[in-house]
Amino acid sequence: MKNPILLAVLLILTSALDFAQAAATATPDDKHVEEEIRQLNGEEVDAFLHKDAQVMARIWSDDFVVTNPLNKFVTKQQVLRMVESGFLVITSFDRQIEYLRVYGDIVIVAGGETVVWGGKMPNAGKTEYLRFTAVWMKQAGKWQEIARHANIVPSQQPG
Repeated sequence: MKNPILLAVLLILTSALDFAQAAATATPDDKHVEEEIRQLNGEEVDAFLHKDAQVMARIWSDDFVVTNPLNKFVTKQQVLRMVESGFLVITSFDRQIEYLRVYGDIVIVAGGETVVWGGKMPNAGKTEYLRFTAVWMKQAGKWQEIARHANIVPSQQPG
C-alpha cells in the first residue's frame, strides 16, 4: 500500500472494530461480576487502611498467595500476621484499576497503586508506586482473591 495515511486509518478502524466486538460479547453477568470485583477491590484497600485483618481474611481465599513488594512469596496467613503484628501498615492507599477481565469463574485485575508505608515496613513514611496483578476466583459461591503480585516501580533517576 502506497498511502501511509490510508494504512494508518485502516489499522485504527480494525482496532476499533475488534474493541467494539469484544465489548459486545461481554454478557450482563460479566458486567455484574466486574462491579462486584471493583467493590471487593475497594474493600481490600479500606481493610489495609483500617488494619482490618477480618475483612482481608473474608475476601482472600484460604489458598491466597502473594509476591509482595518486599519480593517475598507469602501466604494468606503470613500476610494476616504481618497486619496483625503492626509490621505491614499502609497509611495512604490509592488503587487505579487499568485492566479487569472476566473469564468465567476467574477475573484478572491489573493496574497501579500509590501507597505510603507505615508500621515497621522498611520504607515506612515513604510514598511508593506499585504495579499489581490480582487473580480472583469464584469459590463456594463467592468471589475471593486467590493470587496477587505487586512490585515497587523504581523511581526514575536523572540520567
